[in-house]
Amino acid sequence: MSLDHTWFTEIAQGHAMSLELSEKIHEEQSPFQKIEIYETKTFGRLMTLDGLTMLTSRDNFLYHEMMAHPVLYSHPNPKDVAIVGGGDCGTLKEVLKHDTVNSVTQIELDERVTRVAEEFFPELCEKNDDSRATLLFEDAINWMHQAGADSLDVIILDTTDPVGQAKRLFAEPFYSDCLNVLREGGIVIAQSESPLMDLDLIVDIRSEMSKAGYAEIQTIQFPVVTYPSGWWTATMARKGQKFGDFREQMARHKSFATQYYNADIHRACSALPQFMREAF
Repeated sequence: MSLDHTWFTEIAQGHAMSLELSEKIHEEQSPFQKIEIYETKTFGRLMTLDGLTMLTSRDNFLYHEMMAHPVLYSHPNPKDVAIVGGGDCGTLKEVLKHDTVNSVTQIELDERVTRVAEEFFPELCEKNDDSRATLLFEDAINWMHQAGADSLDVIILDTTDPVGQAKRLFAEPFYSDCLNVLREGGIVIAQSESPLMDLDLIVDIRSEMSKAGYAEIQTIQFPVVTYPSGWWTATMARKGQKFGDFREQMARHKSFATQYYNADIHRACSALPQFMREAF
């Protein structure tokens, strides 16, 4: 990351993304990472962790909606959900829009990310006090290893990039623990980076999920303007069953508002370009 006059620039694999800034409004070093908040000229507020873009006010809905609604509508009756990471609470907010959901446990290592989000992105945190939500601040790998078997319907891995300790969240032992915790027909979804920049990583994620014993794996795609390349994916894996069709009529007549997700987007997001099909 570099800050040149009034620009924030994130450099990634031979290209860069820049946002024009108005001011820096917060900076702190948590026990785990450096957290910074900026006001930008065109994308609202920007949160970075260790100099990498996490979200902006303007386009975070793309990511949060697509991490929540496709997986929840792919499950016939999701009641108990866990979110690993997700400290900004945007995915949590989207999950709690579903009336079928009885409980959501969010396991985020760095409590300061959530507290900073509550201060500077309150619109993402408005459901943090929902009676169905439990916020835990601990190591998700240990939590998942100790969680009860057959206790969850959906697990959402809203994690940072697979570097450092986070690499453990992208490997077969962790996916195996998730498989054990899921009920029959349960689904895990993991953010899986850019297909243009990180295709090998997506292939590796699918391989690790396959080794863990999931019945079927499906990768979906969607835009996120401020992430490297602007093109992102999430990868779903199901326990014991093929995916089949999603609850399309429920998606078409959902009782809550979204900005990006709808039933047609759901159907379209699993259609992959040829180079991805060939890689898988």
